[in-house]
Amino acid sequence: MRKLLTIIIVCALSLGTLSACSSKAAGEDETITMRLAHNQSETHPVHKSLTEFARLVEEKTDGSVKIQLYPNGQLGAEREVIELTQTGAVDFAKVSASALESFSEVYSLFSLPYLFDSKEHYYSVMNSKVAQEIYQSTEEIGFIGLSFYDGGSRNFYTKNKPIKHPDDLKGLKIRVQPSATSIKMIELMGGAPTPMSFGEVYTALQQGVIDGSENNETALTDNNHGEVAKQYSYSEHAMVPDMLIMNNTKWEELNEDQKLAISEAAKESTEFHKEVWEKAIAKSIEDAKKKNVTFSTPDKEPFRKAVQPLHEEFAKKESTAEYYKEIRAAAKD
Repeated sequence: MRKLLTIIIVCALSLGTLSACSSKAAGEDETITMRLAHNQSETHPVHKSLTEFARLVEEKTDGSVKIQLYPNGQLGAEREVIELTQTGAVDFAKVSASALESFSEVYSLFSLPYLFDSKEHYYSVMNSKVAQEIYQSTEEIGFIGLSFYDGGSRNFYTKNKPIKHPDDLKGLKIRVQPSATSIKMIELMGGAPTPMSFGEVYTALQQGVIDGSENNETALTDNNHGEVAKQYSYSEHAMVPDMLIMNNTKWEELNEDQKLAISEAAKESTEFHKEVWEKAIAKSIEDAKKKNVTFSTPDKEPFRKAVQPLHEEFAKKESTAEYYKEIRAAAKD
């Protein structure tokens, strides 16, 4: 019922622009207006970068393509907007790579803890041929990847207990994204994984439904989790990118100039995001400390050792083995 209502809302919103319920040839003179959905607030750095993407697309297409942003999960949670992007009811979506895992197993790689050794390794891979192949791998199921946005490192935060060792997670209910890899990670570390949508985390922390979560520092301030979670531990167990995806049919309807403009705008907005992100992280840490959030840095080696079975699994699994080996080899270059 919720999905049906979301589709109805999307169709209603599109009246007077480009209908989400019918196709339109991209070669016509009329302006094409497309929708881009995401689940962050207007103050979040990702929204600012998507606003820049929309501005660049309009500029580079001389106004022939315009993009309307729908933040705050207006059109649904991440799984819902991925499904809407598959059908073409939504043209673009910004979603976590973890959310894409249930649509394409290869995306589970990005949720693998300690896949990347450093930020330099992460950026190198995300701009490589390997990433481009992954972006195109979902073409047959209705969407393609255009680019990524840095989501920072994911770390544990709890209401009142610092996580200094995997043993500290024992008995704790930790929110994770709806990702089989993330669930397995928490299990290997000794915690009790609790999948739920991002929008439910604040209330779940407040009411004691969960004991903690794992995310970057902006969750403490942009989403106010620091009001109820006072311990933030730099386990740095994952660097999960946010992905900008697009409906494949809509992509094919565009002319070559429009495709080039959107591709360039996506890459430029990714570069724009790097600077916006760094500033946002610094401010989030500063603001969280004012809310009495304590930051700590545990020894990461016990966490790495705990999740080695996952690395062994990914190195053998047919859908991920080749990509896994290439990504890990890049760390040694």
